[in-house]
Amino acid sequence: MSTYLYELPTTGAISFGDFCIDRTNSYTIQIAECTQARANLRAALKESKRTDGEKDYLKLVKVLDDYLPHLCGIMASFDADEITLSSEPVFSWRTTLSANLFNNSPRQSISSLNADLAFTLLTYAFALSNLARSTVAALGNYEHQRAISEVERKAKDEKLNFSVTLLCKASGIFAHISEHLLPEWDKNGGSVINKPPDLTPEVTSALSKMALADAQTLAIRKLLSKSAYDSVVAPGPPLPQSHPSPALIAKLYLECATLYASARSLAKTPGKAKTKDTDEVSPELRRYLADEEQFCGALARKWLGVDAGENGGEAKGGESVGFLAWAKAELDELKDGGRGVNIGKGKEKKERRKEKVVEELESVNVFLKNFRKMNDTLHFQPVPSMADLQSTIPAGRMAVAIRLYTLPLPAFGPGSVEYTRRQVDEMASLGDETKDADSSPTVSYAGAGQYF
Repeated sequence: MSTYLYELPTTGAISFGDFCIDRTNSYTIQIAECTQARANLRAALKESKRTDGEKDYLKLVKVLDDYLPHLCGIMASFDADEITLSSEPVFSWRTTLSANLFNNSPRQSISSLNADLAFTLLTYAFALSNLARSTVAALGNYEHQRAISEVERKAKDEKLNFSVTLLCKASGIFAHISEHLLPEWDKNGGSVINKPPDLTPEVTSALSKMALADAQTLAIRKLLSKSAYDSVVAPGPPLPQSHPSPALIAKLYLECATLYASARSLAKTPGKAKTKDTDEVSPELRRYLADEEQFCGALARKWLGVDAGENGGEAKGGESVGFLAWAKAELDELKDGGRGVNIGKGKEKKERRKEKVVEELESVNVFLKNFRKMNDTLHFQPVPSMADLQSTIPAGRMAVAIRLYTLPLPAFGPGSVEYTRRQVDEMASLGDETKDADSSPTVSYAGAGQYF
């Protein structure tokens, strides 16, 4: 239906020079540059509270791309004992996924470099997701515009594909936090008690699945783009020749519903053992997941019904009506805005969700009317119960894949390009010295005893 809009966090100011001790006396400038890069990130996040456009998110992603290598440089130098800490740094971040009474993001102070890396990566994935959403919003409902040219439509298809890529990358970052960064943080003494729900393995894993499901819904939209344009004049059966297999579309939506359901289950996990209100994930996120699960499930049943009606022949007449009636009932439940009042920042009101649901409901009604008339006048097949229909639903299928994330190379210190080049030069220089020593003239002491 639409990708989730995250409220971006903000962070407090900090100077790495206050606690980083450079044991090599060679990183003074780099430590100052890291402080500046983080200050730029802080400023960009504060600015994001007042803006919400594609250019704004692109700028934020660029700032994050600049800060991460600097932070990795501090951490790599610390691991190599080239930089030590005079005291444990404390980073202040405002969490955005925590439930609270007044819907005001709480500020959290967490110590260690791992904490800042985790929050920065979380923010990076949020920014990529919001950039994807902003890009899609700028496209409008282009595939239903009669006046759009083929060249324009394909150009917008590519924009849609760009958003799919962004969400797959965001999914990979969330997964990296869950599977690698958080376990590493715990191994290095990270306090589980002080972690907000935003940085628990269950929630970050849920966010990874949600981003992947959001990406797949956009991929389905792109797949249907040409046929949607061809159906503008004559919606409903028969499907245009450009339409992909309705059975395939159904399987893709089934997988989306499964991902949203799994994400919702994981997102509810921290709240089961919560000690205070802020230990629970915000209701808006959980409602979004519930609504998207139902919406994708309804579309899956819509296309199963269309497939039965278009390709199933006489024997599938009742099954077609049954699936379409089931889809209609589920969409009817969602047409008033679903379980959620607002989505994300609150700018996405119920009306936008209602528009999409109503559009799909109209499409379902067209197919249902045609296939029901056909069954009542030609096929005379009984309409199966929901339980019988449930047993015929196939497994889902993925159309996109998570993009595995790896941390960028450090901007300085061990692992950086400059550090590696310097090591190679030193080894080459040492090799030259050894070669020169081996090629020196050999002095023979034969007969030298006569002089002593």
